[in-house]
Amino acid sequence: MRLHKKDDPKHLIQEVLEKPSNRRSFLKGVSIAAAAGSAALTAGCIPDAEGTGLEEARLRWQEFFKKNYRLMSQEEKEQTVRRLERLASIQDQAQLQIGSEPPLEKVLFGYAFNISRCEGFMECVTACVKENNLDRKSNTQYIRIFEMEPGQLDPGTGDGQFYHKVPVDHKFYTGTQCFHCENAPCTKACPTRATWKEPDGIVVVDYDWCIGCRYCQAACPYYGRRFNWGQSEVPKEEVTPKQHYLGNRKRPKGKMEKCTFCIQRTRKGRLPACVEACPTGSRVFGNLLDPDSEIRYVLKHKKVFRMREELGTDPKFWYFID
Repeated sequence: MRLHKKDDPKHLIQEVLEKPSNRRSFLKGVSIAAAAGSAALTAGCIPDAEGTGLEEARLRWQEFFKKNYRLMSQEEKEQTVRRLERLASIQDQAQLQIGSEPPLEKVLFGYAFNISRCEGFMECVTACVKENNLDRKSNTQYIRIFEMEPGQLDPGTGDGQFYHKVPVDHKFYTGTQCFHCENAPCTKACPTRATWKEPDGIVVVDYDWCIGCRYCQAACPYYGRRFNWGQSEVPKEEVTPKQHYLGNRKRPKGKMEKCTFCIQRTRKGRLPACVEACPTGSRVFGNLLDPDSEIRYVLKHKKVFRMREELGTDPKFWYFID
């Protein structure tokens, strides 16, 4: 049996997978490809020697119809991450380990930043970019470091684009990122409920339910949200393979993303990458519910303040001085 190219299941499947599509065209295309593949198999024709074309179409179909992460059972979450791992293997020849670890019991994460120690070295930014598989083409960064004048506390008054040797005399440095507010305005602004606060205090995003309206970005008073304008580009050899569904996995084009307190690390008892990389010990992270944690020591014994506390957002991010 000979097939014309336009009727060849392998050609149809490839066309569906490569063509940009909206919901309607994707469903139509996959239906046609699946029907063609089924017919070919019935006739004894194998469209792909390894079956990866049909498998990829099936996996993408299942991905398209999955629930919001909050509505999934733990079993469904595990099925989803296994599916994403297989898709990464087929599409990018990447061997990933994507987790769906739930919040730890009796844990509420908090963060503190020592403005008297930070010297603007940016190792935190570099570590964050690498750990969270941030787009290299657009130079996306979750963390911003500002060079500040004495007496100023609002980063909006500082220089967030300095390119010179640091530290500079008579200047100080402060950082911003997502503050994981207890009363987060971004979560209230989202029309699809694609972003929410987890029981351990981490504000997360289900990238596949985000519609890219950027309402959350407009609602955030702390410069915490980033919009993905293009397909994320990370060199294959630089991809961090240990990921979390709500964390550093590949983000689609046109979605919001942000700091997640390195959820892929912290839910396994590790520090965020920025804390681990800081050479001056300016960054403190820990469990606010543990009276013996370093973060609790800072809150009890240091002079602390929170940015724009009058807004009532209750950020779990404090600044302090020695």
